[in-house]
Amino acid sequence: MKKETIANGVLTLKPSPAFVGASWMALLIGMTAFCIGLFNAEMELNEKGYYFTILLFGLFSVISVQKSVRDRMEGIPVTDLYYGISWFTTIAAVVLLIIGLWNADLLLSEKGFFGMAFTLSLFAAIAVQKNTRDLKQAEAQNI
Repeated sequence: MKKETIANGVLTLKPSPAFVGASWMALLIGMTAFCIGLFNAEMELNEKGYYFTILLFGLFSVISVQKSVRDRMEGIPVTDLYYGISWFTTIAAVVLLIIGLWNADLLLSEKGFFGMAFTLSLFAAIAVQKNTRDLKQAEAQNI
């Protein structure tokens, strides 16, 4: 049975250990697959650096969006500037990956692989951030 509580008018559900584990595994699998793909790709080192930087940029951006959206839902003040920048950087990371892959000298299957590993990593980062926050709230409320 999931334990729940209401804090600041928001219902908080404690995530199950299975969901927390699955989220972390998805993040590790996505990031590892992306990095192994980069390591094995036949491209210049500066291109590999570009894609790795886009991965890190995207991960940070989606965590920032998740946090600012959640803060606003819970009534924690978030400036419109930070909220807007978070969304802008998330969209920019995705667009930069798309542009990079569109112009890359890679097989279509390789482009798809990088796109899917990137998407998995971003989604998993959001889930890990949500779980981390939910667990912290549950710990603070002793549930």
